[in-house]
Amino acid sequence: MSRALADRFARLVVIDNMLPQVHPRAERPRMLDPRAEFVIGDVTRRDDWAALLARLRPDVIVHLAAETGTAQSLTEATRHAEVNVVGTTMMLDALAAAGALPRRIVLSSSRAVYGEGQWRDRTTGALSYPGQRSRPMLEAGQWDFPNLVAQPFEAAVTVPRPTSVYGATKLAQEHILSAWGQAMGVETPMLRLQNVYGPGQSLTNPYTGIVPLFARIAKAGDAIPVYEDGAIIRDFVFIDDVAAALVHAASEGLPSTLPYDVGLGEHHSIHDLARLVARLYDAPEPVVNGKFRHGDVRAAGCSIARTERDLGWRPKVGLADGVAALCRWIDTGGKD
Repeated sequence: MSRALADRFARLVVIDNMLPQVHPRAERPRMLDPRAEFVIGDVTRRDDWAALLARLRPDVIVHLAAETGTAQSLTEATRHAEVNVVGTTMMLDALAAAGALPRRIVLSSSRAVYGEGQWRDRTTGALSYPGQRSRPMLEAGQWDFPNLVAQPFEAAVTVPRPTSVYGATKLAQEHILSAWGQAMGVETPMLRLQNVYGPGQSLTNPYTGIVPLFARIAKAGDAIPVYEDGAIIRDFVFIDDVAAALVHAASEGLPSTLPYDVGLGEHHSIHDLARLVARLYDAPEPVVNGKFRHGDVRAAGCSIARTERDLGWRPKVGLADGVAALCRWIDTGGKD
C-alpha cells in the first residue's frame, strides 16, 4: 500500500511504534516504499503527535494503528482500549490543537464490530440477533444457534453488536471519528475489513491471523488443529485487495458516510482453509479438536456489492492463489 500511496501523494509519512509483538526489530520495515518517511512514534503519546504536527500538515490520514486479537483483548482490555480508543482521541486532539485539520481521515475498521450479526430462522424466515454464544453453549459443543442461518454482514443492514473487547474498541473508534469529523468538517470514510492476510504481515505475532498460523504449523510438518467442528466461516481477503480499497478511500471522496465492507465476498470454512494449507506443504490432514475461544463468532462474511459499486473496486485475488502467495513469501524467509 505504501507504494500506491507514494504514487498518489506528494509526501508520505508513516508512524509506527514498532511493537515487539509485531516487529522483532525496531527498524524500518523492508517492504515500506523508499519514498516514505518513516517515524518511530506512538499514537497514544501526546508528545509524539506534537512533534510530528510541528513540521507537517497532513492532507489525508490513513488510520491503521490498532491493537488486534480477539482472545488477547479479553485479558489485555486496557491495552486495547488505550491504543484503539485513546490513541484515536489523542490523534484528534493533537490535530485540533495544532490547527492541522486534514481533509480526510480513512479508518481501517473491522468486521469484529458486527459480533455474531444477523441470523435467519430456517422455518419462518424471521431475522434476529442471537448475540454472543455463551460459555455453557460452547462447553456443550453447541456451535450454532438452533434452526438459525447466519447472514452476510452489510453495513447498511446489519446492526453492530460486538462480542469481543477488540470489536467494541473498533466500534468506539468509528463512533468517535464520525462524531468528530462531522463537527470539524473532515471526511471520515471507514472500511470494515474481513480477515486480511498476505505477504508482509507479522509472522511473530501470535494474534496476527489464522492463515500464517496454519502455514507455520503445516510447514513444520505438523497437523493443523481446527477449532470447534471445523465449520467456522470466514471471509479471507488478500492484502493487495485491501490496500487497493484503502488507497481509493484515501484518494477519492465516497458517496456515503456509512462504513464499507471489504472482503472477498466468498465464505470459507476454517477446515477448508486448513486443508488448503496442508496440501501446499504436504502436511498431515488437519485435526478437528472441538476446542473454542470465547468471543470468536461462528460465521463472519460480508456482502461487498455496495463497496464494489461506490469504490469502483473489486477483489482480484482468490483464496487459493492468495494462500499460495503467502506461503511462497514465508518459504523465502518472509520479512516485514
